[in-house]
Amino acid sequence: MALARSSSKLGLAASLVCAAFAALFAFSGGAAAQQQQRQPSGWQICNETSFVLEAASGRPDGRSIQVQGWTRLRPGECRTAVSAPLARGTHYLYARTSSAHRGGRRQWGGDAILCVDPSDQFQIENPPRCTDAYEERRFRRVQINKRDSWRTSFSEATSYTLARARQAGLQRLLIDAGYDLREGRRGADPRRIAQAIAEFRATARLAPNATEDQLIDALETAARRRAGQVGLTLCNRTRARVWTAVARRRGEGWESRGWWPLNAGGCVRTIDEPLMQERYYVYASMDTPEGPRYLTAGEPFCTSPARFAILGRSNCERRYYRTDLFAPIGVRNRQGLVVEFEERDFLDVGVQPRRLDANAAELDVRSTSEAPRRGLAPRDAPTQDRPAAQ
Repeated sequence: MALARSSSKLGLAASLVCAAFAALFAFSGGAAAQQQQRQPSGWQICNETSFVLEAASGRPDGRSIQVQGWTRLRPGECRTAVSAPLARGTHYLYARTSSAHRGGRRQWGGDAILCVDPSDQFQIENPPRCTDAYEERRFRRVQINKRDSWRTSFSEATSYTLARARQAGLQRLLIDAGYDLREGRRGADPRRIAQAIAEFRATARLAPNATEDQLIDALETAARRRAGQVGLTLCNRTRARVWTAVARRRGEGWESRGWWPLNAGGCVRTIDEPLMQERYYVYASMDTPEGPRYLTAGEPFCTSPARFAILGRSNCERRYYRTDLFAPIGVRNRQGLVVEFEERDFLDVGVQPRRLDANAAELDVRSTSEAPRRGLAPRDAPTQDRPAAQ
């Protein structure tokens, strides 16, 4: 039983399964996963994708549902989500990709809404409403009718065995960590893959007898660190929840995208590629018991009450959207920026933001306290604890 497939593809040639690549690794992790598959105990969840996954599961407990996460799954790895004996009936499963991967966080789920702690390990009885540190996620329903064992696999558009998922995952992590694998029409050159692995082992000072699991873990750490140095990251330094969105030029037009809800102290990388434009735009509104508080000024872009990705910034209402004001952010020749929202950046409840002309100079936080802080060089990999809008 496979969960809904991701739309992502990784162009691997069959030539990856070659002596040059296999000589470096004995794929002990894949063998262990297959051993688990032969002798399962409880509910086994398996990662047949090229991503490092973080999974959360839900199980029936009388009239309630016990939800827990996060179970980390390396590519090609199986783990036990719920130990035997299993309760027959509907279980629930959700997964997201590690923040180390480029392209935004991908998700595997369904239509059952359960609560999760997006930024920490958790085990809760699912509440009627997600409040405080918990957020809604859509879980896939899994019908389990055996008491001793069950297996569910995560898959993507390209179908992998556990061993091939392991290989594809190594290749993806190498790319995410900054290695150029020079892919051609038949995929990446296996010799280049082997060379990149050897280079990384030396750079990361891995022990000669380091296992493949240790290699994957080190690559994920390196990829996450690299991801923190590029793109646009938004951080909530207030004590309330903040709703955020971003806008930028795309080709000859404009695009606005949201929403990313940030709890107090939360951060999200909304753009995970090097910043190439001179200016980007951010929106933020703070929830308070008295009503929302907005940033002081901005330029108009289109938004929607639900998650959105909207092309164009004009005629919003005619297109059944609404218009909100996004504050301009100057990049100043840097590939990565962190924007930190503080309470002093927001207007009082009931005060509407000022509209800027499209050609107005950007707000400069160094000379005024009426704009969000911006232009901070990332110190290391920020916590990406909210999913990118799809």
